[in-house]
Amino acid sequence: MNTRKQPAATVLFLLISAFAFAQQKPATPSLANSVKPATPDSTRKINLVRSDLLRLENKDSVQLQILVGNAILRQGKTVFYGDSIVMNQQKNTIEVFGNIHINDADSVNVYSQYLIYHGNERVANLKKSVKLSDGKATLTTEELEYDLNSKTGTYLNGGKIVNGSSVLTSKEGFYYAETKDAYFKKNVRLIDPEYTMATDTLMYNVNAQLATFVAPTTINDGKSIIHTSSGFYDMKNGTANFGMRPTIQDSTQFITADHINFNKTTGEGYAEGGFVYKDTAQGVTVLAEKSFFNRDNNTFLATAKPLMIIKQESDSLYVTADTLYSGITYDTVYVKDSTEELQAKKKIETTKADSLLKEIGHEDSLKINFILPDSNKIAPVRKINNIDSVRFFKGFHHVKMFGDSMQAVSDSMFFSGRDSIFRLFNSPVVWAKESQISGDTIYLHTKNKKPERVEVWENAFSISKSNNEFFNQLKGNTINGYFKDGEIEHIRAKGSAESLYYLQDDDSAYTGANYAQADLINLFFVKKALDKITWIHQVEGGFYPIRQVPQEHQRFRGFIWQDARRPKSKEDLFE
Repeated sequence: MNTRKQPAATVLFLLISAFAFAQQKPATPSLANSVKPATPDSTRKINLVRSDLLRLENKDSVQLQILVGNAILRQGKTVFYGDSIVMNQQKNTIEVFGNIHINDADSVNVYSQYLIYHGNERVANLKKSVKLSDGKATLTTEELEYDLNSKTGTYLNGGKIVNGSSVLTSKEGFYYAETKDAYFKKNVRLIDPEYTMATDTLMYNVNAQLATFVAPTTINDGKSIIHTSSGFYDMKNGTANFGMRPTIQDSTQFITADHINFNKTTGEGYAEGGFVYKDTAQGVTVLAEKSFFNRDNNTFLATAKPLMIIKQESDSLYVTADTLYSGITYDTVYVKDSTEELQAKKKIETTKADSLLKEIGHEDSLKINFILPDSNKIAPVRKINNIDSVRFFKGFHHVKMFGDSMQAVSDSMFFSGRDSIFRLFNSPVVWAKESQISGDTIYLHTKNKKPERVEVWENAFSISKSNNEFFNQLKGNTINGYFKDGEIEHIRAKGSAESLYYLQDDDSAYTGANYAQADLINLFFVKKALDKITWIHQVEGGFYPIRQVPQEHQRFRGFIWQDARRPKSKEDLFE
């Protein structure tokens, strides 16, 4: 036998066998579960591109191709790489081991250490250090099912997606590489330098960086905590639309409504439907149907039946208006720093007061120099010790206030937490128990959120109803009233002052009336009853029997009993 011809004959036999194996049509045996019979569609056929070693092996009556070393297969536009591959042409499946790489149409790349691929279904099951990348995001997990038809990756035992600086983890995930949409479930966490997010279910578009909420979700953007159950958040632009009673909360304020539109970049937002704003630091709550707000500036403009509630010890003060606006001002507290006076002398020639005023409030450690009229004298350097924020409120049109001890109405109102004064403008009226006080402008001073003092300017008028016929009256250019436990204890009228007060005996029978004119009139009360009257400078008047009070004195000029305007309950605030 010619032994030199034997190797050549063996190689020729292997090549003829491999060619015959490749050409034979696969059988259609009964396959297990989801594996479908091979299809005659040539686009589903897996073709050998190369390998270092090819070996044929029969197993369970099925011939397998064993590819070892730098193995490459192709199916249409999809290329498979691996250290070794077992290919079953009958079932049109491959099993790949080591350094696996799937290049899907040059758009998606998948890596792992183990792969089973069903060519008819075009579904890949990957394990061990799985990574999927589409140029926008990178998904890593230990087990992944990748559907090449829909370009969908699915993991059920924990995974992570990295998109730029954003990292999203979850127990289960579904990633659609073509549309860049992702759907995550169970223990979802999204971490970014600008925010963190936690939820149970989240839809996210990697391309647009758009998160859609379908379950209770918590967002922490470094400034506040946001809770929502529906809506979306544009991570790229910082804009959001939240539904189903979302909340925005930080250390001093709380905001909620049926729907909230919010811009994280500017802090601006719009809330609609059952808007609630709480200033937890100052005990103030505002309710409305609609409101514009700025979280960063701590401002809001509430419309559509706004109601402000100022919490008090025993009761609360309720304020309504057509529109309520609130913001923050800053009180700066200074302390003397005499050790820097020498530095002040060097700087004072170049310092301008106008520019310094603009800088106040921007730097806690700012040193401020002042130029005195006498340039030879230098004011001591003053250093900002601390800056306190103070909330203020403005009410526009149809302002009404209700509390157990005090009620008021006006056209507009300003209130500041700095001095706790309600400033009422345009036809204001204040009621305290049986007393009505009116004028062009009224300042209502409060202490511990209770009325303490009232100041009335121009056309000041105080009226208290004694019975249906008699009214005690006090009038002047200005009126100052002082309260104790919600009752007027002392009231003073100044400037063209007039007073009329009806007197009663021990049996409460009316005996007469005291009428007087003076530059200054003081009335003092004990347990709501008049205890003493004093008249100062240019006093005129006297005592009249009850039925002899002159007609012109019974009702002072400008007398209007405005009980119809008085809010008698919280419900009256919206009538």
